[in-house]
Order: sequence, then structure tokens, then C-alpha cells
Amino acid sequence: MSNKTRFGQSIVRPIDNYVFRAIADYTYDWESWLSPEGKLLWVNAAVERITGYHPDECLQMPDYPLSMVAEEDRHKIIEMLNDATTEGSRNDVEFQLIHRDGSRRWAAVSWQPMYDDSHRHLGHRASVRDITERHYLREELRLHNQHLEQLVQERTIKIAQLEQHRRKMEKLAALGQMAAGIAHEINNPLAGIRNAFALFKGNLSGDDENYELLELIDSEIERISSITHQMYQLYRPSQQSPTRFDLIRAIENVLLLLQPLASEANVRVVLRPPPKDASADPSVDSSTTDVVLRESELRQILLNIVRNAIQASPSQGEVVLDVFSTDQNVTITVTDQGEGISKEATTRIFEPFFSTKTGTRQGMGLGLSVSRSLVEAMGGSIAVERSGPGGTTFQVTLPRRISSHE
Repeated sequence: MSNKTRFGQSIVRPIDNYVFRAIADYTYDWESWLSPEGKLLWVNAAVERITGYHPDECLQMPDYPLSMVAEEDRHKIIEMLNDATTEGSRNDVEFQLIHRDGSRRWAAVSWQPMYDDSHRHLGHRASVRDITERHYLREELRLHNQHLEQLVQERTIKIAQLEQHRRKMEKLAALGQMAAGIAHEINNPLAGIRNAFALFKGNLSGDDENYELLELIDSEIERISSITHQMYQLYRPSQQSPTRFDLIRAIENVLLLLQPLASEANVRVVLRPPPKDASADPSVDSSTTDVVLRESELRQILLNIVRNAIQASPSQGEVVLDVFSTDQNVTITVTDQGEGISKEATTRIFEPFFSTKTGTRQGMGLGLSVSRSLVEAMGGSIAVERSGPGGTTFQVTLPRRISSHE
């Protein structure tokens, strides 16, 4: 036979075995040759770089290469060995290696059967590549993608919430506009009724047997007037300019107005002023309760909330107002000792015409809706939550100062 054998257009020259051995020994990947029964016959020097074990040590291992494989991944290598003895082949099977120094690395193994010129099975060749860096980069990419998916989900939820809020605001605006129109139509004849009734009542003596009924009619006319005023507030923008005033004094004035209601309900109302903040900027006295807000609107907000708290409290109960002050905001909490509020009601408590009260003389459910509108118009927020086993807490947070444009 000629020393040159032609395959297609290329020429293959015979090369001595030691040259092939040199190529195998200097291959970058960890290469090994195992007999058809799975016994290690040869392994190249790259094994020491990857595992820390010398090739001679590997040849002495009775369970090569399982002792260098993480326990949780040994089943993969056992499956590889079983597959190789049946002349199977696979590519890029990942597993964890235990380095001689105890550290862990990620690797990928590929194997294929080997045959001589007569197609006699000589065993299989296994090639292992260190993929630790690839694995960590892939894990970082997975975590990054997971984070992006989470952000997308959060943004999707936020968009849905904003859309829901927009639709709700549109409905409330339409409802408020309708309420203001109805209030206007009611207010005109109501003014005539009130004037005529005042004349009629003025001509009767207090000793008349029906005078108590006149008092009832008068109080009902006043209640209708109050309801129409609240309906106006649902839609009409504020015309009041902010002024500087003392918050505690304003709250005390509100409580003075509500004292008759509290006495009748046998409920004690307690006001606790803000504590001194030792961590605040010493150049700014955050304990002062001077604010620049729309005072009459703040009074209306507190009248609505504290009145509700008194009405919700049991006899001999207590309503507590706490005031907290920072350089930027003031927060007022109103806590009663009533039966509390259901989870369903907390989601609807600020809707117009929604009320948890029973009885025909307990209002129309406009007070809290108006309060929220007034609070938000001043750049603040209002929230409600259950307090302990019973009772409800309303929290109003407002900026300490607003401009006339808010």
C-alpha cells in the first residue's frame, strides 16, 4: 500500500502513535479512555488542572470518576457509564465536580464509543469541559430575566390599577357632577320652603301641642340642607386660600363643636399632641403645630371623621386623636372603640353614598367621600384600618404647607 492515501482532495500521511499521544495529552479539555467494561485506561494531564488530581492518581481510583463528582450528580455519571458500555453516546451533560481543595465547579461531559479497523468495540472516549464561568453567567442571565419578568408583572399590575383608578375617578367625577346638579335643583325650592316655614313657625306659640313636630320639621330641613352642601363639595373645586394657623387649636375647636354629641353618646374624646422628635433637625422645630392649609376644609374633614368615630363608639367608650408632626408633614389619627370595620367595607368606605351606619337619620354616606376629596385636593392622603380586636383608625396625612395653587 502507498504511504499516501487519498480521501477526496486531501492527503493523509501516516503519523506515529506518540504524536497522537502528544496531541491527546495537550488537549485543553479533560480527556479519558475507558474500556468496554468502564475501567479507566488512560487520562490526559488536563484532569489535574480541572480536578486537582494527577493522572496517575486517577488510574488508581477504583470508582473513577465518581469520587470527583458531587453526590447529587453522581447518578448522571453512572447513567453515562452504563450508556457507554452499551456503545451509546451523548453530548454536553452537565454536572458538578468536587475539586481536590473541596471547591465545586461545573463541568459538561460528552462521550462516544471507539472502534478499531475491524469495528471491534474498544471502549469509549469521554471529554469533560470546565463550564463554571458559563454556568454562572447563565444563572446571572436567568436571575436577570426573572427580575425583568417580575418588573413587567409589577408594571402590568400597576397599569391595571391606574386604569381602574382612572375609570373610578371618571365615575366619581360624573357622579359628583350629577350630585352637584341635583343639589342645585333641590337647594332653590328648599330655600323657599325654609323661609316659608320660618314665617309659619314664628306665628305659633311654643305651647302649641304640635310645636314639637315643627321642631322635627325644622331639623329635617337643616339635614337636607347639610346633605345638599356635601353633594356640592363632591364636585365643586375649593375656593379657599391656605392660611397659617395652629393645628392643635383648630382640632380643639372641632372637638368643642362635637362636645354635645360626645356627651349625649357618653363617649370621651382625647386629643394627644405630637411628641418631641429628638432625631429631627435641631434648626427646625418640628414639634410646632403651625401649618399652612385650608383651615375650614380641614375642620370639615375632622368633623366628619370624629363624628363618625363618636357614633361608632359604645357608651363609656373613648375616641383618641393622635397628632404626629415632621418637617414636611402632619398626620392625624382618629381611633374609636367600636365594632370595627369589615375588610369589604374598607375598600368602599370612601365611595359616595356608601355607609356602614344603620338608621334613616345617620346620613347618606357622603361625609367620608367629601373628606377624601378635600384631603387629596391639599396633596394629602387618608386611610382606614382595623385597630386591634375592635375599633377603627382613620389616618389623615397632609403636607405642612401648601400653595394657593393646590
